[in-house]
Amino acid sequence: MGHKARQNQEKHPLILSPAYLCAMTDLWIWKTGGEVLDHPARRLAALDAFASLNTPRIWVHGGGKKGTEVAQKLGVETQMVDGRRITSEEMLEVAAMVYGGLLNRKLVADLAARGVPALGVTGADLDLIRATKRPVKEIDYGWVGDITAVQVDAWEKLLSQGISPILAPLTHDGQGHLLNTNADTMASSVATALSGQYRTHLVFVFDYPGVMLDLKDPESLVKQIKPADYQQLKLEGKISGGMLPKLDNAFAALEKGVTEVILCEAAALANLTSANFQGTRILK
Repeated sequence: MGHKARQNQEKHPLILSPAYLCAMTDLWIWKTGGEVLDHPARRLAALDAFASLNTPRIWVHGGGKKGTEVAQKLGVETQMVDGRRITSEEMLEVAAMVYGGLLNRKLVADLAARGVPALGVTGADLDLIRATKRPVKEIDYGWVGDITAVQVDAWEKLLSQGISPILAPLTHDGQGHLLNTNADTMASSVATALSGQYRTHLVFVFDYPGVMLDLKDPESLVKQIKPADYQQLKLEGKISGGMLPKLDNAFAALEKGVTEVILCEAAALANLTSANFQGTRILK
């Protein structure tokens, strides 16, 4: 790198030279929800694929149905508004027990059985992720957190030691309060924050092969989407509904430095880094 380029990079640390980008290590961050955790075959496929990765890796998981089941057994009411959970004080206790406890530790144990040096964490551990309690507007979501900071140094220290963090969907506010936080948002935030240190690959694993133009037709899988393609598909009405916010968030992550975003089903994870991969890659 020449003197002028080096000076420019020192003034603007987020401007990375092509040579530096090539030298950066790949970091795989994937997020799984209940559709994977609660399904034995999908769960097994995800575990085996994660164990096979030979680069730094982070697994962010959601809560699945277990949180609702435990809440019912404890007599804690489950409240949902437009598909979003209201987190009361009692429900927060359930979330901490189930998400940060049972589900997280079971994933860690399953990965340990596969030789993965996994460590279960929440955003409160090592001050990894801070958030603020969501302001009350039309709806009071209770103890739900909106992310404000990701501690890059702490994440780097874990990853540099070969540790694979398994992140539960809980953050904290720095004042002693835990907060229930959307796992998709946590995965995106961590991928974005670490994109200056790694080539971050963000993978959302769910129960479809990827972006489908027709859910009944396997041949309608869209293998790659760039911004212009996305706008055209929206204009044509070929992508709509719940897929829109997922793709909007994916392109937002790319704009903030993430190398690529992938949407796929658990069975495809085994071929994630091969030419045989079947899923949707979202590219800049």
